[in-house]
Amino acid sequence: MSKVADKVFLIVTDDPEEQSITVKCEPEHERALEPAIPRSPRYLDKRHWIALGPGRCITKRLIDVAIEHSYDLVIDGLSQSERPPRAPGPDPAAR
Repeated sequence: MSKVADKVFLIVTDDPEEQSITVKCEPEHERALEPAIPRSPRYLDKRHWIALGPGRCITKRLIDVAIEHSYDLVIDGLSQSERPPRAPGPDPAAR
């Protein structure tokens, strides 16, 4: 489980029989990922979380984008005082 400021943004299963990651996702973003056939996550609000597992449409880029989107959603929901310091690198507004 990965968190930022005690808020979960990524869950990675450790079950070798059912490899998947679960990330926060806005419904609009989920529709854009639909070709990758996101699975409904267990035990979480299915409107705000998606599970991605192995499959033909799952690429490293898709996983990276899904994780970044989930992290950004959590950061956007934090107050300024709760936000972690920005890491050096490209400006996220340029994405």
